[in-house]
Amino acid sequence: MTSQTIHTAAPASGTGKLGDLTVHRVGFGAMRLTQHGEAFADDAVPRDRGQAIGVLRRALELGVNHIDTAAFYFSPLRSANELINQALAPYPDDLVITTKVGPSRDPSGRWLAHATPGQLRGQVEENLRQLGRDHLDVVNLRIVGTDSIAERFGALAELRAAGLIRHLGLSNVRPRHLAEARSIAPVVCVQNMYGIGASPQQKELLDVCGEQGIAFVPFYSIAGTGGAAGASGDHSRQVHAIARARGVSAAQIRLAWTLHQGPNVLAIPGTGDLDHLAQNVAAGLLHLSQQELTALDRLRHPGPA
Repeated sequence: MTSQTIHTAAPASGTGKLGDLTVHRVGFGAMRLTQHGEAFADDAVPRDRGQAIGVLRRALELGVNHIDTAAFYFSPLRSANELINQALAPYPDDLVITTKVGPSRDPSGRWLAHATPGQLRGQVEENLRQLGRDHLDVVNLRIVGTDSIAERFGALAELRAAGLIRHLGLSNVRPRHLAEARSIAPVVCVQNMYGIGASPQQKELLDVCGEQGIAFVPFYSIAGTGGAAGASGDHSRQVHAIARARGVSAAQIRLAWTLHQGPNVLAIPGTGDLDHLAQNVAAGLLHLSQQELTALDRLRHPGPA
């Protein structure tokens, strides 16, 4: 693609809504910004600070105006939130920064127990401090398990009422969690794992969000079932065949397929590499044929979510 085409790629992907906030459908995920290799690996090697800052600034030059981050996105010497602050503050008026609370890690990187309702305010304030903001645009409550989220989501709803948070969302949830949360406060987005090979149970929540006008923001849309380890060999033959025929990368095909899943779907691919960034953003220009979509849809995993 030409330089001019790449510059218009993020806007060309169309727009979506996070409550009353309008964003381009191709955004940026900050999880891989701090390190090389598998996310949260014990042997993570910190990414060059200048390179990370350059990727963030280039993302905005390419039209990205939606960044997904979290205070627990860090590796030795690097914090995603603080990199975002250093690279982009003062923030453009149209930039939407989404963060997550619930999980936490100690300074060594070890995962701690998920936050209690009373601890969530501290996590929100930590994100505010690191990002240099007086309020957070969108805060997702990320959960593990199937227990009720009423108390935790209620605590975030109180912080929203106090003006520390503009909009609330959910991450790693099931349909019943969404229904429970919506009975407490408005939900503007659901962030769940979703990609080529997703199970019918995973698609169920995507469909529910579409019906209710809620943004669906898949993580691991490139990696799919490979998760934090990256895309596995599953389904790769069909994906690579379409990519070769198109003259693009397999990752771009996976992102394009994700965006075809509904107008409420927002992509947040992450990278610390400038070339990969350009390719990810340019995927917003790819329009897959019905034949290609059908072939990729057939790869759906039959198992549970």
